[in-house]
Amino acid sequence: MHALILGGTTEGRRLAELLAGTPGLRVTSSLAGRVAGPRLPVGQVRVGGFGGVPGLTEWLRTHHVDVLIDATHPFAEKISFHAAEAAAGAHVPLLALRRPGWVPGAGDDWHLADSLPEAARLLPRLGRRIFLTTGRLGLAAFAGPASAGLWFLSRSVDPPEPGTPVPARMELLLSRGPFALDDERALLRGHRIDVLVTKDSGGAATAPKLAAAREAGLPVVVVRRPPVPPGVREVTSPEEAAEALRGM
Repeated sequence: MHALILGGTTEGRRLAELLAGTPGLRVTSSLAGRVAGPRLPVGQVRVGGFGGVPGLTEWLRTHHVDVLIDATHPFAEKISFHAAEAAAGAHVPLLALRRPGWVPGAGDDWHLADSLPEAARLLPRLGRRIFLTTGRLGLAAFAGPASAGLWFLSRSVDPPEPGTPVPARMELLLSRGPFALDDERALLRGHRIDVLVTKDSGGAATAPKLAAAREAGLPVVVVRRPPVPPGVREVTSPEEAAEALRGM
């Protein structure tokens, strides 16, 4: 059996590790290639896009893929829909590995937004010094008039592409998780942050920023997850996914 994992996430890497060495199972992990120097999973790896739904459908057919696993980031919305359409076209079973989203707890001051532009519009009434953890690809949403007068600390793995609109007053912090709680506390204090902005990515690697914001009494703007294709079988952990695959 040949399994294709659409990965690039912690969960995708863990799933490849769990499946390594399984008799009769060949695993290929596919990474989008948007991050320089990605952490590679064990086993066979391909990097780069497929060319949309037609390209992915053809890849599934020509490489005799028996099962497709969507273990992409919760905000990689296009590829999830492409995966569903391609799997249906190639008559290949699809399994979605989706990490649970974060849930607010006692003491959290969350402000929900449906998009990055909506998050940007919320900021002026919440604070002036913003810790932005939504990634380099969304910086343009915070470069408009709504963000005038605000200061941003933007943390991402890679810098924005040249020519990308960015906030007028911004410090760039290049760093890759996981992040420790003590370090997040120190970062908020050292930069005098009064608002945190994050996507609801879920997972433990970047969750300490939420705990640090809660302790400091800071408001947090949380961008909701985009919709996912309906009717796709879902699991919430690599262990569940591995068990499901071994039962196919």
